[in-house]
Amino acid sequence: MSVPARTRGPAGGFTLVELLIALALLALMSAVLAGSLALAARSTEAGETKVEENTSMRVTHGFLRAQIEGQHGQRLKKVAEYPLLFRGEREEMRFAAPLPARVQGGGLWYYRLRIAEVDGRPSLLLDRTIPDVNASAPPDFAGAEHSVLATDVKSLAIGYYGRETGLQEGFEPAWRDRWEDLQRLPMMIRIDVEPRRGPKWPTLYAAPREAPEAGCRAWDQARGRCVQG
Repeated sequence: MSVPARTRGPAGGFTLVELLIALALLALMSAVLAGSLALAARSTEAGETKVEENTSMRVTHGFLRAQIEGQHGQRLKKVAEYPLLFRGEREEMRFAAPLPARVQGGGLWYYRLRIAEVDGRPSLLLDRTIPDVNASAPPDFAGAEHSVLATDVKSLAIGYYGRETGLQEGFEPAWRDRWEDLQRLPMMIRIDVEPRRGPKWPTLYAAPREAPEAGCRAWDQARGRCVQG
């Protein structure tokens, strides 16, 4: 019995249609892969930026808290009633505090916290100058040194907690945008910083460790005034 001959199939290889389909799939896969890589790169960059922003915020908060809590009730000794070297506005604060010994040998300095342009970018600055307590007026920060605490800052809002000027014990303290009492330090200070990009920083609360009438050796309780600095 004879075996029928095997039928030959078509020649091996791809047709033009199959090749076009393969190329289209390859292009689609390449596009998806490129998009995934770009997304991963953007996510990594965003994550690194977020880490840098959080690190900057934590360092700035830690430094400001240490300075505010360590501030000194320094008074002008040649001015009537020995006013404190402290001024509080909504967008600026001036206070006396020691500089860490590792920075320029330490010592007592007069600081100004504010927003100002640095290289065309609104920045959170801390100016500092050595106060002359025998002067007839607070320092004006002419030629003062400064440290850039943060860049690209949209706004700075500072609040002060304490009793209104002239009010004695028994009156409830409250938050206010300005601190006009030249005889007492605030009981607490609140600082809000909003960057130009990203969310606002968590609110910083810090309380001076010294008593509100700090820096005064003889305090007139009835008048709420320092009679000997």
